Amino acid sequence: MDKGQSPLFAELTLGADTQDSTAQSGVKFTGTDNPRHLRVIHALMTRPRKREEIDRIAGASNGPELMAELRRRGISRKARRVPGIDRDGYPIKFGIYEFNDDDRRAVNAWLSKRNRKGS
Repeated sequence: MDKGQSPLFAELTLGADTQDSTAQSGVKFTGTDNPRHLRVIHALMTRPRKREEIDRIAGASNGPELMAELRRRGISRKARRVPGIDRDGYPIKFGIYEFNDDDRRAVNAWLSKRNRKGS
C-alpha cells in the first residue's frame, strides 16, 4: 500500500473479479479493474459526490458515462438532481452521485470475495 493510500483503495487495486452477488440485496456487482472506476468507487464509498467531482476523481471529463459503465456492472444508483444556483445566479439542478445501501453491500461483497481468492 502506498503512503497515504487508504486501505479500501489498496483493496480495490488488487485486481478484478468478474462474478459476484449479494444474497441480502439482490444487487450484483461484477467488479472492475479499471483505475478510473476504482477511484470513483473509493470516493463514493466515502461520501456523495457532485458530477464535477466525479470527473476530477476519475481523471476524465465524462463522469455520467463512467457512472453508466458502473451501472452496467451492477451498481444501481443513478444521479439525483438537486436544485442550486449557478455562478451567474440562475437556478439549476445539478447531479449528485451516491451509493445506496445495496450498492455498498455489493461493493463490499465483491471486495470480500476478491480478498478470499487472494489468500
